[in-house]
Amino acid sequence: MQVFLCGDVMTGRGIDQVLPAPCDPVLYESYVKTARGYVYLAERVHGPIPQPVDPSYVWGVALDELARTRPDLRIINLETAITRSEDYLPKGINYRMSPENAACLAAAEVDCCVLANNHVLDWGPAGLFDTLATLDRLRIKRVGAGVELAEASAPATFETGDGGRVLVFALATPTSGTPLSWAAARARPGVNVLADLTPASARHVADDIAGMKRPQDVAVVSIHWGPNWGESISAAERQFAHALIEDAGVSVVHGHSSHHPKAVEVHRGRIILYGCGDFLNDYEGIRGHEAFRGDLRLMYFANIDPANGDVTALEIVPLQARRFSLVYPSGEDIEWLCAALDRQSRRFGASLRQGSQGRLVLA
Repeated sequence: MQVFLCGDVMTGRGIDQVLPAPCDPVLYESYVKTARGYVYLAERVHGPIPQPVDPSYVWGVALDELARTRPDLRIINLETAITRSEDYLPKGINYRMSPENAACLAAAEVDCCVLANNHVLDWGPAGLFDTLATLDRLRIKRVGAGVELAEASAPATFETGDGGRVLVFALATPTSGTPLSWAAARARPGVNVLADLTPASARHVADDIAGMKRPQDVAVVSIHWGPNWGESISAAERQFAHALIEDAGVSVVHGHSSHHPKAVEVHRGRIILYGCGDFLNDYEGIRGHEAFRGDLRLMYFANIDPANGDVTALEIVPLQARRFSLVYPSGEDIEWLCAALDRQSRRFGASLRQGSQGRLVLA
């Protein structure tokens, strides 16, 4: 069984503006006052973007890779509210795309949208309700947020056809900028927020997962954690990920929040992706943090043995953001990325090398 995972999919602001049915472009940021400004910045550095673009445009060559691999399950972290709500929260940055433009998610045949992050409530409860309704209309399962706690904390479940299931759990932590006040409660909509990564919290989460798993089930835990920039991985993050694997038999820990890829670890035959980096966004032309090469994006393809839950192979496909779409990077960029990820991952006993056609594999 193969699972595709990627980091943050941020299809609001500028990307929403170039799609066929954009929201009102007004923004409430100190940096830019209209979403069209992000279109201008991208075009200034990489050239004109044809507008309006087809819903499939934003994925670029990622669609070719998905057609090549034909994964059994496609999981993304959707860090954008799907709404025309005007009830913005005064938090500095607010992402939204219109319900009509959510057709871009269907264009990539996304199976599961993780909503446990620090942007799904940017446009208030009304924006969250619109997001849930739109994904339901598109028949895309969602996890990590809901109309109340039971829905927000429930896993997305996928039948594998052999009596087993894939269970996708999602949660967010305050270290990613997700406010504790966004936590869903018994009679309150919100996000599945975990207050901390202490051993007690790890045991609680692991016990919940273990209590839901059947013998042939595979568990994936998607976590929005840590800052946007920097290679550091805290001891608490590592201990938490290890506990999920050791105590709940989780196959993949799918970490995100960082705007660039971070280390990979193999622990007891399972995979920890500490930070998958951004996948789609409108950051082209924004200066700062260039050393981290946030323009390079990764597709993760994990092969999982459903008989025992072990990850038998991990292939990583590097891509690059250009004009709000994804293209193949140069050989030099692939070499840089491979060296950077290998250097970071060696701290945890893992090593990456270049495979065929510029793809990265665990050595």
